Amino acid sequence: MQAEKHLTGTLVLSVFTAVLGFFQYGYSLGVINAPQKVIEAHYGRVLGIAPLDRHATNASGDTEGTFVPPTDPSEDLASSPHILTMYWSLSVSMFAVGGMISSFTVGWIGDRLGRVKAMLVVNVLSIAGNLLMGLAKFGPAHLLIIAGRAVTGLYCGLSSGLVPMYVSEVSPTALRGALGTLHQLAIVTGILISQVLGLDFLLGNDEMWPLLLGLSGVAALLQFFLLLLCPESPRYLYIKLGKVEEAKKSLKRLRGNCDPMKEIAEMEKEKQEAASEKKVSIRQLFTSSKYRQAVIVALMVHMSQQFSGINAIFYYSTSIFERAGVDQPIYATIGVGVVNTVFTVISVFLVEKAGRRSLYMAGVMGMLISAVAMTVGLVLLSQFAWMSYVSMGAIFLFVIFFEVGPGPIPWFIVAELFSQGPRPAAIAVAGFCNWASNFIVGMCFQYIADLCGSYVFVIFAALLLIFFLFAYFKVPETKGKSFEEIAAAFRRKKLPAKAMTELEDLRGSAEA
Repeated sequence: MQAEKHLTGTLVLSVFTAVLGFFQYGYSLGVINAPQKVIEAHYGRVLGIAPLDRHATNASGDTEGTFVPPTDPSEDLASSPHILTMYWSLSVSMFAVGGMISSFTVGWIGDRLGRVKAMLVVNVLSIAGNLLMGLAKFGPAHLLIIAGRAVTGLYCGLSSGLVPMYVSEVSPTALRGALGTLHQLAIVTGILISQVLGLDFLLGNDEMWPLLLGLSGVAALLQFFLLLLCPESPRYLYIKLGKVEEAKKSLKRLRGNCDPMKEIAEMEKEKQEAASEKKVSIRQLFTSSKYRQAVIVALMVHMSQQFSGINAIFYYSTSIFERAGVDQPIYATIGVGVVNTVFTVISVFLVEKAGRRSLYMAGVMGMLISAVAMTVGLVLLSQFAWMSYVSMGAIFLFVIFFEVGPGPIPWFIVAELFSQGPRPAAIAVAGFCNWASNFIVGMCFQYIADLCGSYVFVIFAALLLIFFLFAYFKVPETKGKSFEEIAAAFRRKKLPAKAMTELEDLRGSAEA
């Protein structure tokens, strides 16, 4: 009941407004999927290149990505259809390149401008990137889309660091996990809306696809105006700026009539801790033994989110469903988006009951089993037609288990693992790791899928096994712990195999 008292209108507005940044991130992830053939055909017309036929049957009978040969045998490699794969891969992956570049500046801009003003300023990048894509037909479409995706990625790289930072700092401890999962809900909602709008009879056609790509600029405008109504992070005001009265006012707006002194006292401890640590740079984050365990955990959980294979599903689900023999793959892709959204909502309620570590491990193991089942289904599809249902079911389960743990948890657990001093640098490093992994998957998956065929998800299954074992031995439970308690656990020289047990002992001794 105490948690319900803390759920005020101002807190709801602030969190909703902040996670609109993640909505744009999700929209940008999903929007490039449905209109792939239409955009590739337009690239082909602009460049004078024959289009790709991704579901033609090759000599061995496999329905894998093949190329229609150039009509003119004298054409050199640079003008062959192969270049369409390069341009398309760049159109997908430049979004992640932008995110990689900007993720390192999250801590600087967040501390320099404050959380709210920083989110206001970076919206300019989103609007600019969406304009470039929306006007793609008026210039060299391939270059404008690649540039627009890169600029939008710059925005999302900053937003994906600023939003968890802000949400974790304005949320009461009892609601921090549940509100933290709303990042992921915003992402999957963005993906789902982009998939629905990408239907051929809506915006995913030859006339309307530029509008489809640029439409998330509307969310950027909405976020810009709503941010003007949101209070600044009380932790930022108190710890970074030393503005005690403003921090109290911000807390009262966020918590209602609750006495802010308990949280102020917690902030004071955090401020003293940050002062004793001095300023933590990215270099110090890696060189100091004090942070090493937490940094390794942060990097691994973010790598697991991307190298789990989920973005292979998000980016290329339509072509995967085609390979599985689905007649209308775009509707199956939308079905994935619906399931994605539903189970993200469920995870909002699960994360505070079951805890971060247990949900994360359950999700990773479920994805591992689903990846194996998906591979079996795709391999045996030519022998048993009903294996298409196995493949489809495995894809849906893969997405469900992702939303149970590896989807939402990495975004907010990093903010929980570090106190105020090292938090901005840690979020920047984890964000860069996430975006770099995203880029590798986006750029390489199509080539790997063409090379490995039906066995492509075996690679992800092996990686998921590694991530599960790492989580079992190293990832701590952060449910219900203050930033001070979590940071104290990592100050010990070694974490035992059951890091969760140590944190429970720590909490018990602290309460005693």
